[in-house]
This record gives sequence, C-alpha cells and structure tokens, in this order.
Amino acid sequence: MRLFHSARWILMTLLLCLVPASSYAGVFISVGFAPPVLPVYVQPVCPEPGLMWTPGYWGYGPDGYYWVPGAWVPAPYVGALWTPGYWGWSGGLYVWHGGYWGPHVGYYGGVNYGFGYMGVGFAGGVWRGGVFAYNSAVMHVGVGGGWGGGRVYEDRTIVERTTIINNTHVSYNGGPGGINHAPSADERMAMNEHHLAPTSFQTQHANAAMADHNAYAKFNGGHPANAAVSRPLAAESHPAPTFNNNRPTGNSFNNNHSGGNSFNNSHPAGNSYGSQARPMNQNNYHPVPQNQPHPQNQNHPQGGQPHQQSRPEAHEHGKGR
Repeated sequence: MRLFHSARWILMTLLLCLVPASSYAGVFISVGFAPPVLPVYVQPVCPEPGLMWTPGYWGYGPDGYYWVPGAWVPAPYVGALWTPGYWGWSGGLYVWHGGYWGPHVGYYGGVNYGFGYMGVGFAGGVWRGGVFAYNSAVMHVGVGGGWGGGRVYEDRTIVERTTIINNTHVSYNGGPGGINHAPSADERMAMNEHHLAPTSFQTQHANAAMADHNAYAKFNGGHPANAAVSRPLAAESHPAPTFNNNRPTGNSFNNNHSGGNSFNNSHPAGNSYGSQARPMNQNNYHPVPQNQPHPQNQNHPQGGQPHQQSRPEAHEHGKGR
C-alpha cells in the first residue's frame, strides 16, 4: 500500500509538469481534513523592481500537507497580477483551487495571505504605464536607486478596506471553522477572464517543496523552517491575454491601469470593492481599525497582514491580519 501511495504521488508530480497552461485548471486535489493554519513569516525584501509577490500556501502530497514557500516571481507579461490559490470546502471535502495570472486579481476564498492579499482583491500595488508600483504599506521593498520614479507609494486606506480579519490564521474557505466569504460579482468576473497558469518555474518551486521532507506539517508541526525564499524565481515571458474591457467601473482595488496611489475610475475596474456587495456575514469581515499602529518607515513595513499589536521591523506574514 505504501508503494502504491508513493507511486500515485510521483505520477501526479509528473502530470503537473506535463500539463499545458490551458489545461492546468483541470488538475483536481481534494482532502478529507482541513489544512493547517497559515504560519507567520517575514517577507523578504523585493530584490529588484518588476517582481510580483506570490504568497506561501499549503499544498498536499504523499505525506499530507506541505508548505510551498512564498516567493518573488517576475510577471510573465506587463499588466499581469497573481491570484493565489486556496482551499475551499465542498461536498464534505477540502478542494484545492489553483492560483493563476490574469489582468485582475480574482477570488481566493477570502483567505488573508497578507502582503497585499488581504482577503478581497489586491492592495500590494498597481501597474502604471508598463511599470509596477509597490504599496509600501504592505510590501517590503527597497529604497533609492532603481526604486525611484514612482515605483513605491504608500496607501493604507486600501489595506484597511480590503482586509478580512483572520486572527486565527485560518487557511481555507467554508466548512467547519472556515472563512465565510463568497465571491462578489467582480470577483466572479475576474475568475472568468482569460488566465495564465503558474509559470514552469513556479511549478518546479512547488514540486521541490512537495519533495522536501521538512516541508510537511506532520514533520514540522505546521511551522515550516523555510516559509519564504529570498531569491526570486526565474523569469518566463508569455504574451498577454486578451483583456475584457466590458467591466463595471468603480473604486477598483486591483485596477491595472490605476494612475494614482489609490483609485482610478477612468478605466475598467478590476476587483472593485467599491462597487461590490460586502460578505453577508459581517462578523467575518471587518476593516482594520483606524487606530491600528503603523510602521515608522514606509519603505520597511512592519506587517503584511493586520492583526497583532507588536510587529518586527521586517514585513511579517500573519502579523496584524
């Protein structure tokens, strides 16, 4: 049985490497028990402009749940934004919904991964004329040098208005104890846009974690030693998908065409929280309190997620969620 179990996961790994981008959404993983809570970790400093943060997450392999470290990844095309994958409850099982690249950030279960992925949309930055600008309120970026020219700004309002408070670090949507956030109309629209699968280097990164004995929760107690990697993944360029401009306008929180520090209504909206209905259960959705402590240095934010009062100087996942 053990041999059969191992062979099954080796076969799945090979299939993940061979599946083309257009078919990636067909890979189906379901588990009978919930993934562990999200670990608290420090976001490495972005080593250079043009990289997108992809938060760490729990995958599932031959020895149960394993942690795929967060990583900086070059955008596969200008205007690309990353929608993280998430575990969702369905039919008595926890089902994995894989992440993808697209022109707007879609639905990721309301899971607060931090570093801009606060549960609704994306608060980590915007594309401006082919250049990605980072929101230092939630992103740990550099200073001076290549970080000039409007590549860094600070906007705490968007963070406060897109945060789903998750003090217990729950890593899944629905089911017993899960996050209660259904997709909004705008999130559904983004889900139905043309997407690009994770790059081959992202797939290799995930497969390396699956093969790492120490990445499994059963061996590390849910506290992976390597929660994030500082070295960015290799670049992989792809043509941009066809954009759908027939989207409702509003105060978009992940609009690729935003020209300011917060919102731009002159372009089609992405995951527009300003025009969407809030989750039905208001007890599970609360903006970050206005009197929340903020870091002293905007270029070195102290917390990617809103929820604990004490924070290290580096940008830390889980703190203040």
